[in-house]
Amino acid sequence: MAGRGSDFVQSLERGLAVVRAFDQEHPELTLSEVAAVTGVTRAVARRFLLTLESLGYVRSDGRFFSLTAKVLELGYAYLSSLTLPEVAEPHLEALVGEVNESSSVSVLDGHDVVYVARVPVSRIMTVSISVGTRFPAYATSMGRVLLAGLPEDALVEYLSSVRLERLTARTVASVAALRAEIARVRGQGWSLVNQELEEGLRALAVPIRDRSGAVVAALNVSAHASRTSLEAMRRELLPPLLRTAALVEADLPGPRARRA
Repeated sequence: MAGRGSDFVQSLERGLAVVRAFDQEHPELTLSEVAAVTGVTRAVARRFLLTLESLGYVRSDGRFFSLTAKVLELGYAYLSSLTLPEVAEPHLEALVGEVNESSSVSVLDGHDVVYVARVPVSRIMTVSISVGTRFPAYATSMGRVLLAGLPEDALVEYLSSVRLERLTARTVASVAALRAEIARVRGQGWSLVNQELEEGLRALAVPIRDRSGAVVAALNVSAHASRTSLEAMRRELLPPLLRTAALVEADLPGPRARRA
């Protein structure tokens, strides 16, 4: 495959593919199913599964295989290496104390946003969110902020490969509409998404920039549509959200980035 040099380790690629074969819809898989999903032979799949089992990442009842909680260590190693969550959390706590709405920070990973810091309020929502949660970028306020911060060639690549699923009746329905919304976010510097990820859930997000001015993360507040109007979110939540993003930027390593 293009871009793979002599140092590329195919066995590592296949081992990671075995781990990724398990997901929310397929928490348990047989040997044959793992082989089919990953495109390897049963013998190869068996070796990888037994190796992962001996390392503690996979368990088996003799027929079905499933991941263990130890797999979380792989993601946590990445999250714990970031300075961003540590820097952002006290500022999120202050913001939540001020506005009494949940606040989060996320980064872009492929087509998804991944939550790296979160301070919730004590309200029950259908969407369950914690550090490590992933949502499709196109349907979230933080995702649109992060997409707006991409170089044009990266954005074109994203738009050419993304599959838009109607999560609610309000979810953006076409690539053209999504591109127009991203252009709007680029122009105004923030994103307000109204019940596109889940009915009743509104979210407002702004970018977090590094020392060079590049968007490295997004910060949001979310509220229930029955409590907070779109205008109230713009009027009452956007100013403290922008202030909080500036405080996070100021505490990141290096000189504070100037906001575009």
